[in-house]
Amino acid sequence: MELLIYIELLVVLAAIFIGARVGGIGLGIFGMMGLAILVFVFGLKPGSAPIDVMLMIVAVITAASALQSAGGLDYLVQVAEKILRKNPSMVTFLAPVVCYFFTFFSGTGHVAYSLLPIIAEIATESKVRPERPLSISVIASQQAITASPISAATAALLSKDLLGSHGIELSNILMVCIPATLIGVIVGAIAVNFIGVPLEKDPEYQRRLAEGLIGNSQDAKKALTPQQQRKAQTAVWIFLCGVLSIVLFGSVSSLRPVFADGTQLGMPEIIEIVMMTVAGLIFIITKADVTKAVKGSVFLAGMQAVIAIFGIAWMGDTFFQGNLEFFKSSIEHIVTEYPFLFSLALFVMSILLFSQAATVRTLYPLGIALGIPPMTMVAMFPAVNGYFFIPNYPTVVAAINFDRTGTTRIGKYVLNHSFQVPGFVATIVALVVGYIIVLTMG
Repeated sequence: MELLIYIELLVVLAAIFIGARVGGIGLGIFGMMGLAILVFVFGLKPGSAPIDVMLMIVAVITAASALQSAGGLDYLVQVAEKILRKNPSMVTFLAPVVCYFFTFFSGTGHVAYSLLPIIAEIATESKVRPERPLSISVIASQQAITASPISAATAALLSKDLLGSHGIELSNILMVCIPATLIGVIVGAIAVNFIGVPLEKDPEYQRRLAEGLIGNSQDAKKALTPQQQRKAQTAVWIFLCGVLSIVLFGSVSSLRPVFADGTQLGMPEIIEIVMMTVAGLIFIITKADVTKAVKGSVFLAGMQAVIAIFGIAWMGDTFFQGNLEFFKSSIEHIVTEYPFLFSLALFVMSILLFSQAATVRTLYPLGIALGIPPMTMVAMFPAVNGYFFIPNYPTVVAAINFDRTGTTRIGKYVLNHSFQVPGFVATIVALVVGYIIVLTMG
């Protein structure tokens, strides 16, 4: 029996590994192929398909795509650039905070792509080692996902299949994860300040400078026209109102409608309704181009995430639910006694899946089945930010490429790269702070 379970586990891991190597929608496709093997070869009953999570992601991504189409993201990037240029010497501390709140607000870490070249440019001009602000900014954009009220990962955690049915509200997650992740990012920014030699003494920078590989600052982006700026600002305000309304509904349960049969409207449905309405209002009021929205980077990345979660999460749920008794008898007492081990499992799984939401949807059902207290699992939420460990995630690669000085790099042994220290510091601090907050809440 145990041998069969280990073979099934190999199938799951192989599907994850191959899907991750293929990239894009490959994770979802190979996850579904793994599911097919589990069901038709090993006879496991299919688990719960992550429909709620997928619908919430679709709604949020649609709204974010509308915002991008209306120029809202470009406007926010210009605002960020002004903030950073006012205090260029503080870029190591300001950049990650800006990235954090941009991700928190938008629900996607992909906004970092627009900010990274600005951060690299300002750091280089200010003779600040670009590795420092770039590395922690990438980590900040990841940490903020586990604090954002509209991120796919938070939506997954709140779904009825997971903590949403165990008394956890959006307010619980925000009260724990916002301070925990923000403190983690700040401590991470302090830590990276001690990484590497000053820029002027870096041999790679000196080599590139001598060879003329580092020219003047990059060309500035074309500024928005007054009309475009008004349109973008309107879209931003509509989007912000949508986010705030979700936070309000999630924090004050009495605001959520109660129907004749006594049931109350759940947060998944509220997120779906509000964000799709936000998208509609942006399109109507700003006259944003719908075609442009579906061709934008946010929409494409978001839809890839939906497909990935569809396959991987369904496969994972099928495997764990089909072998639940084995896991309970084998590791329940260990995880109950040493709950941090479940955090480690989340961290490792996120490295394999490259997705916080997919990690949540794959492993949290096991945590619930093992009897880990719901609030403890909320404190563990930042552990799903482990995909900085292997330096092949798009934002990590982008940060390396945007650094013209060569200080942000992948080391000789691959894993000794620029993002390890800030990543581990921010994640560990976030977990510790989150756990302390949960303990003080009783």
